[in-house]
Amino acid sequence: MSAQRRATLGDVPVGDGLPVVLMGALNVSPESFYPGSVFPAVEDLLGAALAMVDAGAALIDVGARSTAPYRSTEISEDEEARRLGEALDTLVPKLPVTVSADTMRPGPARVALEAGARVLNDVGAGTEPALATLAAQHGASLIIMASPRPAETAPPPTAPGPAPLESVRGCLAEGLARARSAGVPADRIVLDPGIGFFRGGRVDWVTWDVEVLNGLKGLAGLGRPLCVGVSRKSFLGAITGREAPGERLPASLAATTVAVLNGAAVIRTHDVAATRDAVRVAERVLERGRS
Repeated sequence: MSAQRRATLGDVPVGDGLPVVLMGALNVSPESFYPGSVFPAVEDLLGAALAMVDAGAALIDVGARSTAPYRSTEISEDEEARRLGEALDTLVPKLPVTVSADTMRPGPARVALEAGARVLNDVGAGTEPALATLAAQHGASLIIMASPRPAETAPPPTAPGPAPLESVRGCLAEGLARARSAGVPADRIVLDPGIGFFRGGRVDWVTWDVEVLNGLKGLAGLGRPLCVGVSRKSFLGAITGREAPGERLPASLAATTVAVLNGAAVIRTHDVAATRDAVRVAERVLERGRS
């Protein structure tokens, strides 16, 4: 298999021909949509992170501010930086794996990198140029997640616009170009299609997420590995009727399997052990299909 779509997240190689990598998702933001991922006390956070590593996580992604597009949970940049700095000061010296910082603002990103984070997980589609610049300066890796542009959140136009996958592809291509211009090497960049973030546009959000998840192979032309996060997200609740995120694990595992079969190289999850099993089964199916 071609090594064209390979990258390194911190010191973790990901992409074509390599096993799917699990990224454990943790939060120190009480506002986050899934309370089961939130550990405000640093000792609890460390315990949860170590458990994820034991279960198979090669990366731990830490967020300090909820970015769910349907929640009004804004906090200041200074507060996000404080939370993130405290969390990483605890985790980085004690974890045997790469730590990633989930942020789209330069202040928290700088604090995270200085605390030892080796990956920035930018949910802002690379629209804040300082994040890519910081990643380049620190030799860090960058995950660029597709995020709605005005055309995706404006009232539906009279004429049909780009299909969901086309919109995501364009968004990611722009973010990738900005990161490369800022000096981030291509082999330090991974792309994320932004499942769960496109709402209020011309296509209803559940249909949007399903179409993008089903069409992940259509993003291969961007030449970068894909990180996909479907864990306990609201489109799964809408499909299954499970309103509470805590009830969405089976749906998350089903969506994860689809993502892996369609080419995901990294899976971001709140449930590492269960997700590992789903990923391994999907990988075995893919392996059999190639034999």
